[in-house]
Amino acid sequence: MSFPTDLEIAQKCDIRHINVIAEKLNISVDDLEHYGKYKAKLPLNLINEEKIKNNKLILVSAITPTPAGEGKTTTSIGLTEGLNKIGKKATVVLREPSLGPVFGIKGGAAGGGYSQVVPMEDINLHFTGDFGAIEKANNLLAALIDNNLQNKQYSLGLDPRSIYWKRVMDMNDRSLRDITIGLGGTGNGIPRQDGFNITPASEVMAILCMAQNIEDLKTKLGNIFVGFTFDRKPIYARDLKAQGAMALLLKDAIKPNLVQTLEGNPAILHGGPFANIAQGTNTIIATKMGLSLSEYVVTEAGFGADLGAEKFMDIKCGYGNLKPDAMVLVATIRALRHHGGAKKEEYNTPSMERVTKGFENLEKHIENCRKFGLNPVVALNHFPTDSDEELQFVIEACAKLGIQAVISRGFAHGGEGTKDLAAAVVAEVDGGKNAFKPLYDWSLPVKEKIEKIAKEIYGADAVQYTKEAEGNLRTIERLGLAGLPVCMAKTQKSFSDDESKVGRPRNFTVTVREFEYAVGAGFIIPILGEMMRMPGLPPIPASEHMDIDANGVVTGLS
Repeated sequence: MSFPTDLEIAQKCDIRHINVIAEKLNISVDDLEHYGKYKAKLPLNLINEEKIKNNKLILVSAITPTPAGEGKTTTSIGLTEGLNKIGKKATVVLREPSLGPVFGIKGGAAGGGYSQVVPMEDINLHFTGDFGAIEKANNLLAALIDNNLQNKQYSLGLDPRSIYWKRVMDMNDRSLRDITIGLGGTGNGIPRQDGFNITPASEVMAILCMAQNIEDLKTKLGNIFVGFTFDRKPIYARDLKAQGAMALLLKDAIKPNLVQTLEGNPAILHGGPFANIAQGTNTIIATKMGLSLSEYVVTEAGFGADLGAEKFMDIKCGYGNLKPDAMVLVATIRALRHHGGAKKEEYNTPSMERVTKGFENLEKHIENCRKFGLNPVVALNHFPTDSDEELQFVIEACAKLGIQAVISRGFAHGGEGTKDLAAAVVAEVDGGKNAFKPLYDWSLPVKEKIEKIAKEIYGADAVQYTKEAEGNLRTIERLGLAGLPVCMAKTQKSFSDDESKVGRPRNFTVTVREFEYAVGAGFIIPILGEMMRMPGLPPIPASEHMDIDANGVVTGLS
């Protein structure tokens, strides 16, 4: 008998009313804003800074992923189930899925197997409308920009060639990357080149995830850099008086969403920036909400630890005054085979030679975690094709480094399969040896911050800059942004900026092609290599296999 699909498992679960989940967190039903029976918004007044100090934050990251991902969300949910199984009060705090990957190649982001958050269909499809609100707020600013160009009486003198802001939509649509707008006559606006990003790549998404409250949200929205006037004066969203209306569109989106795991434990989902081009973590508000309500909070950072985890610790922790008490590194034997040279069709074929060679990637990530003062627990996300010999090798190799590696069977067995992992994490927290520290001081010169990350985290020998990047740096200095943290944009498939360099590459240089400025969100973005903010669909999109019947039963969603 074949293993059931994620959707089949989710549809058969005994889902509880959201009021029952709220009671576990001692939340009054009157504080809930219900979105049907199984979803609710949480008010910001539930955040309690004093309680946050006493509770424990667990960051889940991973080794450099293969295209299918290594199961960080599944492990995060499974670990939360396991912590509750061993008597800890734990909540998982995650990002919301984007429709682009759902209908593209990756599928949903609600976990997998018996470690999922539910209602799975709703979470993966629109959910509570947060992404739609972010899209509308982003596009309101875009409309105001073009309206100002058109209206000569109130014009700010914005140079259309310098406009930095793009429209967004939450779909993979490569044909919208570069477009021309304003055609068809003077009544239709000023013709200019424009384009669309995907919603998770919007600075409004990044701002929502960095904001602490409504007032902070408005300030950050007002700080969005729009472009320059013809005489090179910077223009911000506040100059267009956009921040109030944009915040109004986000009045519900700023509130975290409460749902549940398959085993009826609390889950908070909020925000969803990508980790290769943005900060890749859920909102500061959601993380603080979880820490206000639970003894343990399990959260994740996108892609490998060189991307999402580095940004979590160097950007999010700085702005949110947060500190992880422990860290989990997710690895799979399949991924180690990949980093040892296996081709995609060989991922499921046992090979001690490839696992041994691929272990270098995991070893580098362990080294990196220790640079932040954290001794990670390695979670070996189990697959049926893992051989005992390969698993034992990884456990023993980690032990030689002073690291505990634990087989995690959350996908197949839920909380029962992660109790060992949960116990290892609690032991790491209780051991008191972790002392979180950021990698760099924000006050360092921009190039020094970049070199710290490139050399210490990626393992690069040097960083080089194109002429365009050098020009961008001068603009950064002129705009007074040099004191901001850096949010590196690079491929998730390698420590380097060349996705073909798998494993642990050595003797390489990374190139900063250009910079982007997320002034509102509060970071600058060095672009390493060719990074796309609007993905395309694969030849056979996942959407082709999805359907809904006359009774409302969904099929094909993963």
